[in-house]
Amino acid sequence: MATTKKKAVRKARKGQRIRQVAAIPYRLREDGSLEVLLVTSRTTRRFIVPKGWPMKGKSGRKAATIEAQEEAGVLGKALKQPAGTYSYWKRMTNGFIRVDVAVYLLQVTEELADWREAANRQRAWLPAADAALLIDEPELSTLLRDLTVPAAA
Repeated sequence: MATTKKKAVRKARKGQRIRQVAAIPYRLREDGSLEVLLVTSRTTRRFIVPKGWPMKGKSGRKAATIEAQEEAGVLGKALKQPAGTYSYWKRMTNGFIRVDVAVYLLQVTEELADWREAANRQRAWLPAADAALLIDEPELSTLLRDLTVPAAA
């Protein structure tokens, strides 16, 4: 993954847009209410959605599913089309770069007790409106606040 990050920094220096993919893991409770899963970032410990760099040979949807498994310890089915996009400033070693993120809804089918980044992250299931209040990125917060999932997801 380090080489992908280095490529992104080179592209940013040339003025090109940098892209990432993210998942919004969700579940429907018995009462029909929607909950989403947030995780803490490794460095700042802020709540975020699982996200990462595109993966060679994998669709954005597949990459988002892998990120959700690695960062949040959940398995599920991502919807084909992104639920939306948002932009944020990513902190790098020598400054910040602007990143555009395609966000995929991931209907969670299994929550793992142990996963790749379990020691580095905390996760929390929250109503989407509450999750929106904890997110620092305004565009992602709006996406969460207005979130609806297809009935046949």
